Amino acid sequence: METVVDEIAPDTYRLSTYVEPVDLVFNQYLLMAEEPLLFHCGARQLFPLVSEALARVMPPERLRWISFGHVESDECGSMNNWLAVAPRAEVVHGVLGVMVSLADLADRPPRMLTDGETLDLGGRVVRWVDTSHVPHGWESGLLHDEGTGTLFCGDLFTSIGHHPALSTSDLVEPAMAAEDRFHATALTPSTGPTIRGLAALRPSTLALMHGPAFSGDAATALEGLGGCYDRRLSDALDEAGTPRRS
Repeated sequence: METVVDEIAPDTYRLSTYVEPVDLVFNQYLLMAEEPLLFHCGARQLFPLVSEALARVMPPERLRWISFGHVESDECGSMNNWLAVAPRAEVVHGVLGVMVSLADLADRPPRMLTDGETLDLGGRVVRWVDTSHVPHGWESGLLHDEGTGTLFCGDLFTSIGHHPALSTSDLVEPAMAAEDRFHATALTPSTGPTIRGLAALRPSTLALMHGPAFSGDAATALEGLGGCYDRRLSDALDEAGTPRRS
């Protein structure tokens, strides 16, 4: 395996490792600024590959912030490895993530962000957005880089296979094919509305964890994905004969 590095938006680097046995890419994103931020840490076993890749862009000890969508090994398994090599680094996450897991799991106290709160990286501002249970995990959330219009959307739009760094191709159909395989999304009445609500951010780039970064009409893609989950929930309720809420 190897981890490849591509700049997918201004001063935004995708560190991508294709893991053939599961036919998925695992991506981390480095946001360069006065206080650099890494979104997704990567699995602990991939840390040697990912840290070497990051070192091609900047010294790892310069890392200031570490964040991720939710508490899962491929998103934060190497969190404490990064804290060890970057003495000024802090983990930053939503309120639930910190309270439920990260205050205990992280080797240094993490910083807590409320829904909609911004973090100034020094000339670059990112906003935390709570997305509880979307796609899964009570503590789930995303980051939006308001300057570049990049939405770091975690496991949303997961796509099977090996992908180019940046794509303009449809994301929704591959995401639903991956859903049919993995059944990874928590299907609740809030799933579709939460995803569609992200379209209001008007992102121009979607930075996927498992798939290519997408450049194009990101709002329409988000609305389309949310609509697919609305229909799947409706179909599931019909099959179960569950009364609908008025």
